[in-house]
Amino acid sequence: MTDGLTTRLDAADEVTWPARPIPSPRRRRNRIAIIARRGGKLVVALVSVAVLTVTWYGWQFIGDPNSGLSTTQVFDEELHAVPLDGAVDILLVGMDSRTDAQGNPLPREVLDMLHAGESDGEKQTDTMILVHIPQDGRRAVAISFPRDSWVELAGGFGKHKLNGAFVYAYNDRFRELQQQGADLKSADEQAKVAGRKNLIATLETFIGKPGMIDRYAEVNLASFYEVTKALGGVEVCLKAPVRERKSGVDLPAGRQTVEGVQALAFVRQRYDLPGGDLDRIGRQQAFLSGLARKMLSRDVLANPGKLSDVITAVKKSVVLSDNWDLPEFAAQMRGLNSGNIEFRTIPVVGNAVIGGADVVRVDPQAVHAFVDQLTSDGSERTSSSVAPTSSASSAPPTSSRRASSSVAAPPSSPALTSSSPAPPPITAGDVPCVN
Repeated sequence: MTDGLTTRLDAADEVTWPARPIPSPRRRRNRIAIIARRGGKLVVALVSVAVLTVTWYGWQFIGDPNSGLSTTQVFDEELHAVPLDGAVDILLVGMDSRTDAQGNPLPREVLDMLHAGESDGEKQTDTMILVHIPQDGRRAVAISFPRDSWVELAGGFGKHKLNGAFVYAYNDRFRELQQQGADLKSADEQAKVAGRKNLIATLETFIGKPGMIDRYAEVNLASFYEVTKALGGVEVCLKAPVRERKSGVDLPAGRQTVEGVQALAFVRQRYDLPGGDLDRIGRQQAFLSGLARKMLSRDVLANPGKLSDVITAVKKSVVLSDNWDLPEFAAQMRGLNSGNIEFRTIPVVGNAVIGGADVVRVDPQAVHAFVDQLTSDGSERTSSSVAPTSSASSAPPTSSRRASSSVAAPPSSPALTSSSPAPPPITAGDVPCVN
């Protein structure tokens, strides 16, 4: 099996947690400077949701971060009553969507600029990262899942690529709502909830931990563009120059700062990469490490104007589960003493072509063992703590529901075989060079 990629991010400094009331302008500037000097261990530990935590910092000086954020109800009401006294498990999803967080279509000029066609990849979950923060707060781990992983989808849709979990459930629910006479906007919103729930259920089954995920964060196409523009770019490094038409990437070899269009292209390219989706995951992990370094820099934390721009960008492009209160969450995460986070990729068997599609073969038992090893701290939720969904309007399709007749039944998967040795880890102490 291949433990595809590993990235470790370390920080040794403590965080001073400001009081909740909004300070005066002079005290505000002083506090920002203190935080900038002492680092931002919480931001580092939650690098995959760094923009959200920076939003929390902004609340201390600018306003309420929960105000204006888009939310979605993907967990049962019973979960809201469960105190956050155990592990926190966040599913971070990058959505290749042509709408913003409020469901408004992206302008034509923005789509053209981002090299995003009308339907190419629409509503596909291109990035899926499970962030596990144990109860003792000694470490955090972010586990990446290749979008092309060949898995059994929840909802009775059979075996398909992992990134189909959302779109199959979305399409199924959308058609059902249209037949019931729902308007397009209402049908779209309810179908998105069904897609999100089905993705969560698929991943939890895939890793062998039903009920584990308790937080959800979704960013869309425009997020990398908006946030990196607000930050002034993120430093990355390429082993060789790249130029690829579909993603629009056109970058030289070596260290460089990317923002906006090229930042999106850097993390989005999957064609013409020697390792395909696994190489793209390596880029995403390297980019997130750079994003954390930039978020922690004095240039951001000591600059109220830039901080405000980042918050504005986040609110335009991020959707959170509605049980996520950012100030409360950030306060509970202040016990992360080590400031360490590891980026890991699930073990894979290899590539294959199934039904004419390029897929990544995985061994579910190996994935179970891998995730168990990374999350066995005695604090994760169990399925008994989460009640089954009861909402008929937003629940994912039941196991008896099959994909529509337009979806061909997948052929049998090839037999699993052993894989090649794992590639060397990516370290985040510096700027890692990637394919």
